[in-house]
Amino acid sequence: MREDGARDETAAHSGGVEGRLGVERLLDAAGADSRRLRHALALLCDGQWWTLADLVRATATSRRTVEALLRELPLERRPDADGFRVPLTHTPAYQDLVAVAPPPEDPVGHLVPHYADTLDRLTRLVADAPRARHTLDHVSATPETALRRALLLGARFWLPGARLLCVGDHDLTSLAVKLVHPGTDVTVVDVDERILAYIDAQDLGVRTRWADLRLGLPASAHGHDLAFTDPPYTPEGIGLFAARAVEGLKDDGRVLLAYGASERTPMLAYKVQQALAELNLAYEAIYPDFNRYFGAEAIGSAADLYLLRPTTKTRPAVASRLSRLTTAIYTQGPQSVESAPGEGAPAAVATDFEPDLLVGDWPKGLPQPRVKLSTWLVKPYAAAAERVAIAVPPGLEAALPRLLLATRAPRVRVTGAGLPPLPDVLSTVYAVEPGSGGLDVTRLPQPDGDVPAVLRRILDNGHAKLANTWREALIALARAQGSALTKNEARALIREAAPWSDDLTPLDAPLHRLESLPAAIATTITALTTTTTP
Repeated sequence: MREDGARDETAAHSGGVEGRLGVERLLDAAGADSRRLRHALALLCDGQWWTLADLVRATATSRRTVEALLRELPLERRPDADGFRVPLTHTPAYQDLVAVAPPPEDPVGHLVPHYADTLDRLTRLVADAPRARHTLDHVSATPETALRRALLLGARFWLPGARLLCVGDHDLTSLAVKLVHPGTDVTVVDVDERILAYIDAQDLGVRTRWADLRLGLPASAHGHDLAFTDPPYTPEGIGLFAARAVEGLKDDGRVLLAYGASERTPMLAYKVQQALAELNLAYEAIYPDFNRYFGAEAIGSAADLYLLRPTTKTRPAVASRLSRLTTAIYTQGPQSVESAPGEGAPAAVATDFEPDLLVGDWPKGLPQPRVKLSTWLVKPYAAAAERVAIAVPPGLEAALPRLLLATRAPRVRVTGAGLPPLPDVLSTVYAVEPGSGGLDVTRLPQPDGDVPAVLRRILDNGHAKLANTWREALIALARAQGSALTKNEARALIREAAPWSDDLTPLDAPLHRLESLPAAIATTITALTTTTTP
């Protein structure tokens, strides 16, 4: 129901006995859980103007429940702007029904006023951030929530020198942590290139890694003390993101996880908690309604914050969970949990392309050897294949550049719908033409010129650490010029030109980092003349 509809419908109530009785019936039906309704009633009677979205978020109560209350109340509209409230002349009739105690205490609410400048900056950062993508179940947390997450981490743990992994970070929790606790080592893994570029553009020292968690967690994202995640709110999404968070932890680490459900649907919450229970995680705390959002009104624009601790039985359970990986984890889009299994999978290999190897989900019975997409990205394929066919299912198109960087085959046929164009930086490696149901990709000859040659060497070694390949290429180039360059000298040149490159592979580098490589490589080659010795 729209806000205007709520106001129009409820304005007809007299505010007398009829309105009072309707509210009493609603509260009686809710019983002990009427606390939410009484809180909403108190806000509506306090003289302030409320929109439906603001009332939902302030009370952490589902839109449907709030709408049920609004239908029983006399409301007046704000004359010059959007908003409604119980008329001041009617509020005495409801005073004995309102909640007599505030909501559960916020464990870090008393700290927020001391960070007004930080909150102002976070407010600007959230406002300017890339728009939410519904196919990734994005719902933006409020700037106050990002700040309070950072404050709670600092109140619960010693953060100077600690390593925090953000498993997905559309809410910019990583930036909040760096603003409040600059001594924390923070890494973000995310599938959304826009988020990674935006976080890097703030220059706060957050490390960024590209990853589709359905396909794996980068090796450079392991060994953290803490992990934070606000995953898709499905059992499949919660189970996957929590498993990857544990995968990125040391044995004595902690996982902080946001999850919310409507007070009307406890069975959904139970299914999600079952997914967590399957990972053998111990619950150290649950902070009710800790997270607040712009949107998600079906769940009260709020989510609890879980503090979870792995046990000795967690890692085997995580391995088991990841072995049963499903790509359908979202509530919307082509990879929603309600999408048809196998939807978008190729029916067969095109007759005009005879591959030596199949990558992805192909029909059973085909004679060629095959490998999973996740395995393809984790390690180089042992055998040399001349022709590779890759099936990209709907919803995993963002992985295309990495799937190509993972192969050195001369010919590749990529099958899938809605495949994105390859980034310009890969034009030094591949020539691409539309093919039967996808793309035909041909590996180009080695390029001329020092910069293209070094770039090609880096991109040809997708699974290797980018800085290591770059270092060896510079040393070889100096040798060819009749000069000597030590490993330490090469490392220093690379760190000066690309300080973000340590421990990063081309496969998990964000695309904006790959796009910046040619200029950075040119800088290191130019510096060779002042660094090398005859």
